[in-house]
Amino acid sequence: CKEVIDHTLSLFLEMASGYMTGKLLLKSDTVQHIISNQNREQFPFLENWECFRSRTTLYYTIGTLVFMEDSPLKFKSSMEPFLQVLVRLDSTPDALFQSDAVKYAFIGLMRDLRGIARATNSRRTYGFLFDWLYPAHMPILLKGITHYADIPEVTTPLLKVIAELVLNKSQRLTFDSSSPNGILLFREVSKLIVAYGSRIVPLPNKADMYTSKYKGISICLVILARALSGNFVNFGIFELYGDRALVDALDITVKMILTIPLADLFAFRKVAAAYFTFLETLFNGHLSFVLGLDKTAFMLIVGSLEAGLKDLSEKISSQCASAIDNLATFYFNHVTVGESVTSPAALNVAGLISECPELFSRVEF
Repeated sequence: CKEVIDHTLSLFLEMASGYMTGKLLLKSDTVQHIISNQNREQFPFLENWECFRSRTTLYYTIGTLVFMEDSPLKFKSSMEPFLQVLVRLDSTPDALFQSDAVKYAFIGLMRDLRGIARATNSRRTYGFLFDWLYPAHMPILLKGITHYADIPEVTTPLLKVIAELVLNKSQRLTFDSSSPNGILLFREVSKLIVAYGSRIVPLPNKADMYTSKYKGISICLVILARALSGNFVNFGIFELYGDRALVDALDITVKMILTIPLADLFAFRKVAAAYFTFLETLFNGHLSFVLGLDKTAFMLIVGSLEAGLKDLSEKISSQCASAIDNLATFYFNHVTVGESVTSPAALNVAGLISECPELFSRVEF
């Protein structure tokens, strides 16, 4: 049953992805019926746990077709089933939020919304979804993280929705110069990462560390790396106005990555890929934060870069080289040839290198 559904949805998606075939599908009464009746009566597999992943493909396809019509009214109409679920979840008392029925409804909603988010491929269509989500429905995501932080079956699809929302593909996250939406989006992302990280870090280790902790942490790294490199928000604004959204997100993320032993980091390749992509992004644009870390945390991170340089993956080794290059360049420009070391970041790096003078030679730079 699952195999048939997967192949059918793949074919449906392939047909919807083409411009001409998509336009032809929209003329079909059957397709219009599917778009207008996205419910469990029409698609019983939506309630089948084995087919939950297929929900993302279905709504990716439906979203692609809806956005092809470029109509805000059509979009709002197609989102009505999700609105009903959100209203029910929002009105659910905290005491009942842990029940299986609520949990499965939440998981299904996250998988569905991820499909819709993936279908937004322009500023206009992304704007439809953003305006629908923010500010009315973002609190339910935070509520989900708060209640289900230790349940990866829930947090994984939830975090993947956020990872999709901050992915600036096709420059879809390009807001008007007078729009605060980029800042507002990152603030929400920061709240979610802090809520998740502050709950996942103190949890005791389990037999399956990847499923229970590392997978969620790696998705958080993907989220933050995409947000930091997405060019949809000027991060200097946060420091200028004393907003801790960026600092708090980075602080908890560093705490999360420091809970992963180096051996485990390289044992789980998806975690390693997310980890080193994040470090490259961090060292490239937010080196002052790295240099503000305590010596222990700083040396652990640099030690991981040293190990990554020797990794067989060309991508990981090049990311580590890039991060170390940014660090060495900053040290050379601000300490070695600098007229006077005055900035806090320069003073920090000077102190760290003086305490560990063999640092750059150790990483074979």
